[in-house]
Amino acid sequence: MTIRVLIADDQMMVREGFSVLLNAMPDIEVVGEAVNGREAVRRVRELAPDVVLMDIRMPELNGIEATREILAADGAAKVLVLTTFDLDEYVYQALRAGASGFLLKDASARQLADGVRVVASGEALLAPSVTRRLITEFSKLSEAPRLMPSAQAAYGDLTERETEVLVLIAQGLSNAEIAGRLVVAESTIKTHVSRVLVKLGLRDRTQAAVFAYEARLVTPG
Repeated sequence: MTIRVLIADDQMMVREGFSVLLNAMPDIEVVGEAVNGREAVRRVRELAPDVVLMDIRMPELNGIEATREILAADGAAKVLVLTTFDLDEYVYQALRAGASGFLLKDASARQLADGVRVVASGEALLAPSVTRRLITEFSKLSEAPRLMPSAQAAYGDLTERETEVLVLIAQGLSNAEIAGRLVVAESTIKTHVSRVLVKLGLRDRTQAAVFAYEARLVTPG
């Protein structure tokens, strides 16, 4: 199946460069572009892409608000945030808004394509070590971060093992690494991860990691 991509960025060179790189891949097709967040929301409704490459700092409607609107209206689309810096305070806000991960604008063609594939597949936690560092850094900036309301209400429903898995997700471990740590089958971990997401009403592993930090299950640092 071909992965349909929408590129939202106010810089023409970025849009054109990414379009050329992605369209060169046999399994990826750029179906549209947007020059600001408002247009991105509209184009997602029109084109129903699988993945949106979303710049954060755009006119009219920024990437964070655009991400919120897109994910509220279309549960199928995945948002992959584009940023110039790997420690951009807005990236943390975008992850909290539901973005599936982030990618630096200086990524290679292979990294770009692999990032799109990872997010499209639902794995979501792109570059776990870097995402964890980002979440850790900006968790420090808020003395009392707010938990996602749906997750807060359901937190008590997690079993002890599910809570343990949630903590390991926030530490950046893959399913295989968690399975090794807990000495169980990887399929068992996948089941636990799915249950955690369902119980907390979260979209993916990235939101689960954000939740774990905000619930103070993992201490930043």
